[in-house]
Amino acid sequence: MSSPSALRDRFGRAHTYLRVSVTDRCNFRCVYCLPAEGMDWMRRDDLLSYEEITRLVSVFASLGIRRVRLTGGEPLIRRDLERLVEGIGGIEGIDDIAMTTNAHRLEGCADRLAEAGLTRLNVSIDSIDPDQFAEITRGGTLDRVLRGMDAAIDAGIGPIKLNMVVLKGVNEDQIIPMVEHFGARPETFVLRFIEYMPFEARWHKSVKGETIRDLLGERYGIEPDGAWQGDGPAVNHRLGFGLRVGFINPLSERFCSTCNRLRLSADGFLRTCLSDDGTPSLAEGMRDGATDEDIAAAIREMVLGKREGHDALLDGGKAFEGVMTRIGG
Repeated sequence: MSSPSALRDRFGRAHTYLRVSVTDRCNFRCVYCLPAEGMDWMRRDDLLSYEEITRLVSVFASLGIRRVRLTGGEPLIRRDLERLVEGIGGIEGIDDIAMTTNAHRLEGCADRLAEAGLTRLNVSIDSIDPDQFAEITRGGTLDRVLRGMDAAIDAGIGPIKLNMVVLKGVNEDQIIPMVEHFGARPETFVLRFIEYMPFEARWHKSVKGETIRDLLGERYGIEPDGAWQGDGPAVNHRLGFGLRVGFINPLSERFCSTCNRLRLSADGFLRTCLSDDGTPSLAEGMRDGATDEDIAAAIREMVLGKREGHDALLDGGKAFEGVMTRIGG
């Protein structure tokens, strides 16, 4: 296929970044993400195979996608994930393959993922207190997560970005302990604070990113880190002692106008906006015999219909549609 112009929506936003969910299942049930029990998981037959994902990513690459992030659910629930990493790494035009994980299963496979071509890693971790971590994740073991991250670092994947969702009245007390713990290795970790985003129902209250910036500034000193601004949503700073921190504030400081991301669900639906669950299936067409050109045309049409932004607010507004584990974050 030829390389057409950038994949743009009707607001002129160019899309170069694709998040691929490989499963909706997760071995955690974090309090802000899933109910304590009862979930209607996707059927195994509905999940995209690694070969189907690789084909779709190849079509996206022909349209200008350059970065791919594997997500879930928890992506390491899928067996032999390194096969998918290697397949995506062989696609012309893909420059970067990353993964977001809870790292609970990472220790035993970090070296294989690195050898397959995984270049970057984000780890979801919301507390450095073992008991509180277990409570938030409903059963996760903090020490196992920390060992998984060390294994990734030893395998050459780093620095590791840590994603902390700060919930009002739940883990606000962990902001400083997280900074102190991971700040001991400021060249190895980047700590990012994320405003809680409500899906379907608002189970918790968000903590404004500005509040966290002010707290850290008063305690450590904080400066914008203009030399380290990527093309993602985080606004990056550096604390006085060297630790890099990022703030992802989708509610209080919206970044919809610069959004360059698309999301492919584990069953093959393209989600053009995190808040919107309304696009049709790419998997259905592919399995019905669609050519790569047909799939590319369907992608362009969906992206052209991408909404301008979401309607969620810090307090109130419209919750995002769907379940986070099915979307890939």
